[in-house]
Amino acid sequence: MFGNRHYFRELLTGSEEGIASNILADRLRRLVTHGLLWRTDDETHRQKIRYSLTEPGVQLVPVMAALGSWGRSHLPASHELSVRAELLEQGGPELWNRFMDELREQHLGIPRPPGTPSVFAELRAAYEAAVAGTTLERTS
Repeated sequence: MFGNRHYFRELLTGSEEGIASNILADRLRRLVTHGLLWRTDDETHRQKIRYSLTEPGVQLVPVMAALGSWGRSHLPASHELSVRAELLEQGGPELWNRFMDELREQHLGIPRPPGTPSVFAELRAAYEAAVAGTTLERTS
């Protein structure tokens, strides 16, 4: 959900972890039940469901950043998979707040402050640079 994916198929095929479809379906159901996601019918296809973060889900960004930081320190992971966690760790609360603003815009329709740089773009660029074996300077 933090990667701008809203549909089951996007979440399934875009998963770097290779999650099984039954596990994903169960997790989405639980996240909806606990109020972290909400689901709506897609107007373009009657069998398609769109998942979006709720405000409590958006507010998990600092928690996810802390978990990512802990994981980078204590678990084996490739540089490619940990570079976004590193960027969130280094960016701290200022970056987290911008990220939450961007998530609110995408998931809740609340416009973010004008002229705010895209955190998604920063995270994507950092990942692509890591895959290419280059380094990238962070914008703020």
